[in-house]
Amino acid sequence: MKHVVSVDWLFEHGTDDRMILVDCRFVLGQPDAGRIAYEKDHIPGAHYLDLEKDLSSAVIEHGGRHPLPDAEALSRTFGSIGIHSGSVVIAYDDQGGAYASRLWWLLTYLGHERVYVLDGGYSKWKEAGYPVTEEPPLVHEAEFAAKVRGELLVDMEGVRSRQGRPGTVLIDSREARRYQGIEEPIDKAAGHIPGAVNYFWKDSLTAEGGWKSPEAQKERFSPLAGAEEIIVYCGSGVTACPNVLALSEAGLKNVKLYAGSWSDWISYKDNPVAVGEE
Repeated sequence: MKHVVSVDWLFEHGTDDRMILVDCRFVLGQPDAGRIAYEKDHIPGAHYLDLEKDLSSAVIEHGGRHPLPDAEALSRTFGSIGIHSGSVVIAYDDQGGAYASRLWWLLTYLGHERVYVLDGGYSKWKEAGYPVTEEPPLVHEAEFAAKVRGELLVDMEGVRSRQGRPGTVLIDSREARRYQGIEEPIDKAAGHIPGAVNYFWKDSLTAEGGWKSPEAQKERFSPLAGAEEIIVYCGSGVTACPNVLALSEAGLKNVKLYAGSWSDWISYKDNPVAVGEE
């Protein structure tokens, strides 16, 4: 796999000098739960980055529930835990890779190529009997130089302008009931962006919670093989990221993230909303 490493691989290589481990555990609605879990125990040497404090900017009228931080702020955050151009970054969580994939995407967007997600996450690491600690890591601050890849991102206007465009596919990564508008536990309106097709992000994973093989991802996304451009969204731009990763594993090209996602889309009152299946 291009973007995923196993716990066995990490155990063998995790103490290499250029390795930076990042614990991304987070629980929606319980903003301190991830940090509390990290302080109780984590993989030795891992730094903690918080979805809402470090990997998102403040919520405003538009931009969704987890707006992207600007490149400068992100670069400072990454530099503060020692990430530089030579670093190999391994991200993990214990939520199927959702939050680790957000970090993977952000680093990729800023032009950092050597970033991976830990297969099976923290629970798989512990199950394997590998060491954990409550000790904070040593911090060697670094200069992180961003090379922003704007082609990986699309905003609300970009989505609107592409609706109905031949060759462009819009993917909604939320569970089917939210996509169909049957229920909406988080956002102010139910439904999906008209024209979007539903690929629930958790279908990237096996029944055991690991990542499916590239061959299985290719099969999962086989209806999209002819797409010229794929735009992926979810509720707030977080669980779209594991789908972006899975699409890359499947070999699909020109995949973009609509970072504001559904929570941004519905913040514009004139935007149309669809319910049911497409």
